[in-house]
Amino acid sequence: MMRWWWFGPAVERAELDRELTVMAAAGLGGVEVAYVYPLEPATTTLLSESFLADLRFAAERVRELGLRFDLTLGTGWSFGGPHIDTALAARRLRWDRREITPGPLRIGATSPWPGEELVAAYLGDGSEQETPDVFTPLPVTDGEVRVPDGRGPRQVLLVWSEPTGQNVKRAAAGAEGPVLDHYSAAATQRHLEAFGDPLLDAVDPALVGSVFCDSLEVYAADWTPALPEEFERRRGYPLLPVLPALLSTDPATAAVRADYHRTLVELYEENFVAVVQRWAAGRGVPFRLQGYGVPPATVASYRFADLFEGEGWGWKRLTQTRWASSAAHRYDRPVVSAEVWTWLHSPSFRATPLDLQGEAHEHLLNGVNQLIGHGWPYSPPDAPGLGWFFYAAGAYDDRNPWWPAMPGLVAALSRLSWLLRQGSPVADVAVYVPLTDVLAGMGSATGGSLDAWRETARRVPAEVTAAVREHGLDYDLVDDEVLDGLDPGRYPVVVVPATTTVPEPTRAWLAAVQERGGTVLRVGSPVDVGGRAVAAGSLAAALGEVLEPLLVPDRPTPSLGVVVRRTAGAEVVLLANTGPEPLQRSLTSRSPHTRYEQWDPVTGRLVRAGALADGLALELEPYQATALLLSDAPAPAEPALPAAAHGSSTPLADGWSVTFPGEAPAPVDVPHVWEETGRPGFSGTARYATTVELDALPDGARVVLDLGGVTPVGDAGADEGLVGPSYRARVRGPVGEVATVEVNGTGCGVLWCPPYRVDVTDAVRPGRNEVVLEVANTAANALSVDEEIHRLAAEAERRDGRRFRMQQLDRAAESVRSGLLAAPTLRVHAPAPPG
Repeated sequence: MMRWWWFGPAVERAELDRELTVMAAAGLGGVEVAYVYPLEPATTTLLSESFLADLRFAAERVRELGLRFDLTLGTGWSFGGPHIDTALAARRLRWDRREITPGPLRIGATSPWPGEELVAAYLGDGSEQETPDVFTPLPVTDGEVRVPDGRGPRQVLLVWSEPTGQNVKRAAAGAEGPVLDHYSAAATQRHLEAFGDPLLDAVDPALVGSVFCDSLEVYAADWTPALPEEFERRRGYPLLPVLPALLSTDPATAAVRADYHRTLVELYEENFVAVVQRWAAGRGVPFRLQGYGVPPATVASYRFADLFEGEGWGWKRLTQTRWASSAAHRYDRPVVSAEVWTWLHSPSFRATPLDLQGEAHEHLLNGVNQLIGHGWPYSPPDAPGLGWFFYAAGAYDDRNPWWPAMPGLVAALSRLSWLLRQGSPVADVAVYVPLTDVLAGMGSATGGSLDAWRETARRVPAEVTAAVREHGLDYDLVDDEVLDGLDPGRYPVVVVPATTTVPEPTRAWLAAVQERGGTVLRVGSPVDVGGRAVAAGSLAAALGEVLEPLLVPDRPTPSLGVVVRRTAGAEVVLLANTGPEPLQRSLTSRSPHTRYEQWDPVTGRLVRAGALADGLALELEPYQATALLLSDAPAPAEPALPAAAHGSSTPLADGWSVTFPGEAPAPVDVPHVWEETGRPGFSGTARYATTVELDALPDGARVVLDLGGVTPVGDAGADEGLVGPSYRARVRGPVGEVATVEVNGTGCGVLWCPPYRVDVTDAVRPGRNEVVLEVANTAANALSVDEEIHRLAAEAERRDGRRFRMQQLDRAAESVRSGLLAAPTLRVHAPAPPG
């Protein structure tokens, strides 16, 4: 699917229809509509009759095209708007600490800022140098804090509740307003009445796949007016006398801090997620949630939603994607989605199809089986320059010259997504989230955030997750709530990272794991919960002693990612090379099954099949994936293309001509780089042509056009200073970036990823053959000379205020190389002679 940004709102139905038709033709499965900031004067207002009519038109057209239609439950993010007043807005605590001299003092308990309220006041003996050990509550009488006489230096601590001041980010015109209080059911309900109900009153819920909440980004929201009452009801002791513990790093007050943030988690779950889910169920649609960020959302918090979503690539790291897939596995959600391609090869229009494939594989390796691209910007047909696009993402639409590759890319990723919905996920390792420590470490006073995922990632060493994945295993994250009702025999191995507190129910569960024959490995944890203590750097060896993966390569392979699903009669496996170097490995199997089939997701064809006892030879190009089926089924027919052990090769190094749009053919030498031959600002397609003489082919021979291999470029872990976690494939291919192959007037395929080879047997003939490559690059070159987007952004800021800043457009053309970058080779593969 694609996130479909509507700017303004300002859309035209003819263009909505055109864009949806293009998406459907490319094989995309649907759209998630997001209504964001204007780029031109809005032609209507959000939730007006005309806007809702356009939305209804799009939904009905989507259904006609056989696609899915999802709706975001608010403009921009996080949810809020003009319907949220101060009483329902997100709030935070503000701490005002002052040193005072001996003597009585009266302090006004009011603030000049609207919405601020004094929560409590405290007094402690000490100064800035000798800080107080204890703060004692002070009474508030007749609107004053009254400080009694003292004997020496003291500190007064005033605690204020104030609106965070955060407005909805990237809001549509006229939809500006405060972000709502996610701890308040009244605030959530008000938003649903003001925003959700009009959407589903206008669009038949039967046309809606889900309603959606983007990632939680409510900055510093750690208070709600009902918190003191809710805290005492849930935790069993009053909050205000111990509130200064939030400013402490003393281990003696850690339990208070954990209780405080646990209460926030529960209020978020009950008063936001559960409220939205019940409302959505009442309207007949599922609720899809990106459940991480602020407010603090745990892995278990997902259970209140219907559909779980993550984001963030990095198959060895603890990502938000893993946060979501772990919850989906625990709560039996068969489909788990991820927002993909955010900031991909930033800035906009730099991304190539290979970049899209490489990052998508990393999400699939993290347990995802539905991809939602970020995204597709609506752009009017008469928009100047490159048109409209979102500030913080690529634009994955048909403005990209490489668009002919999109159907093949979508088909490959759809095949893999389908594969990863078969059976049940296999995760042999559970990684325990030390939730009490996470909650106790939250807040600025302890150097932490309010984001449970982020704080967990700080406490679970990167070596832990990398060791599991590089060993060929997979893992789920589990926290104390997740363990409630979970079978202790589910995971053969449980890894417990450093933690100071393990609740008794979790201790009992870990003991049950060991009683059932499982292994507990403690990585730097001072708390003895049984099992074996290992250093983070020794975890891989410890795993190897107790657990062997399904497939074992003949030597270490850090770039090989593996995901396994198990069905009643088979195991299905995704294997992906995540690095810039080719892989050649021999795999042995511990599967109970006897045979294997290997399938290519790009072509949808069988690569090879055989007996597992004979071993499995794995060859993967950089960023290539393959699918295995391990079963006892009879062997299918062997693939048509024989091995390359016998045949001939003809380099196509000479005789090339190139034709650019509106120009006559011109002879060129290959390699031919557009940026080096006077076309640095050109984005589009050029036609390369040459001829080759062929003898008559032997019976059974196949002919393959090979554009060449790839060259690794740069450090696979560096982002080269570009904004965000900007993924890119670290190779340079033989073509920049896509080649549509035609031989003797017959289309043979589109090449956009390694291996850059295509079978042209059915198109060649004895004698003279014309080979044509329609080479398309990215739109980055055009972006580098596009002045219109700068004008558009500047005018939008003057008219509507600063709602966004375009990403690093000045870097659009850095290191870009377009054209035919290597001489292709025509290879004839003939069957081996008898004997």
